[in-house]
Amino acid sequence: MSTPTLATKLYIPLPRPKVVLRPRLIERLNEGLHGKLTLISAPAGFGKTKLVSEWVAGGQRLEPKVRVAWLSLDAGDSDPARFLTYLVAALQTVVANIGAGMLGVLQAPQPPPSEVILTALLNEIAAIPHYFVLILDDYHAIDSKSVDNALTFLLEHLPPQMHLLIATREDPHLPLARLRARGQLTELRAANLRFTPAEAAEFLNQVMGLNLSVEDIAALENRTEGWIAGLQLAALSMQGHKDTTSFIKSFTGSHHFVLDYLVEEVLGQQSESVRTFLLRTSILGRLCGPLCDALLQGDGSPTPSASGQETLEYLEHANLFIVPLDNERRWYRYHHLFADLLRQRLHALYPHQPDSVAQYHIRASQWYEDNALQIEAFRHAAAANDIERAERLIKGGGIPLHSLAAVTAIIDWLDSLPKTVLDARPWLWVRSGT
Repeated sequence: MSTPTLATKLYIPLPRPKVVLRPRLIERLNEGLHGKLTLISAPAGFGKTKLVSEWVAGGQRLEPKVRVAWLSLDAGDSDPARFLTYLVAALQTVVANIGAGMLGVLQAPQPPPSEVILTALLNEIAAIPHYFVLILDDYHAIDSKSVDNALTFLLEHLPPQMHLLIATREDPHLPLARLRARGQLTELRAANLRFTPAEAAEFLNQVMGLNLSVEDIAALENRTEGWIAGLQLAALSMQGHKDTTSFIKSFTGSHHFVLDYLVEEVLGQQSESVRTFLLRTSILGRLCGPLCDALLQGDGSPTPSASGQETLEYLEHANLFIVPLDNERRWYRYHHLFADLLRQRLHALYPHQPDSVAQYHIRASQWYEDNALQIEAFRHAAAANDIERAERLIKGGGIPLHSLAAVTAIIDWLDSLPKTVLDARPWLWVRSGT
């Protein structure tokens, strides 16, 4: 008896009636049809599925319109037999009865290897007289080397009348480098998908029905870094607010709409070790592997199974709201709103134990000092309220006092100290100039 397929997994999502038209991205998708694979890889909330559904509905500029097969994936599709069953079912929406002879084989207690089934399927595809696109949405739900291998085999032997488009929150384990080198891969990533200022203005004022000033739009676009879900959550929060300018200034990752979204869609999906890494390193303005190692070791917790650099590379691969700061992939930072959320969650873990967070700042300060980065060492000493360390770093002469940023950081810290602390340290009174 064959296992029924869920028809809704094969439905192409309908685009919303009010959307921001993005011709620059539609054009990229059209250009991608000349290669084997289009990869849309970005974190949650960057509008991947919406963009593809809009492209399918009206953005294609090829005549006749390209036929499209759609498959929305979930964790259950990590089973190779189930994945191939749904793959065939999706193809049958554009070519009736293709692969019909293989469905019975896939239901057998011990189906043949995926390559055998795919070879037969590829031969049938090669006989199709027209061009079509297979879209695999939410490929990040797949956690199976066997499925990755099957898709790799499909890509390597893809007939010219078929194109594959994958939308995912993290890069799939496919031969992307090889396809890229051969000019057979088109990629759209967060940097491409984030709203431009003009798109943000259209979205906020026309789609969401707000009436924001140019200055407010620019501030919100900068705060969200063009993250579409962030803009939408902010817009929902602003509906009914009279003082939108003040709201935008206070809009952070700890706002309840943003927090709920990020916790459910991002943080809650990670392993305990990754969550621990994210929370503890959230105190850092920028991150590198050795610095993260210094934060995560030495407190009696189990030693992480992966190094800081390996974890950073995983986070980048998984599109976990991390931004590389150099071409060598040595330094990174978190997306602003994501960092806000992580810091809020970190402090929530230790509501009555501020020293628990301070110890991470002290470790960061020590690492920066050991690496001759004195101003960063001072900032973390100040954040830890380690007055002796901060004072020693100022006296040490390594902080460039000709730098406005350095002087401002020191003055701000001195201004935050109680008078009793300054009275006990006359040297600090002199530095404060008060």
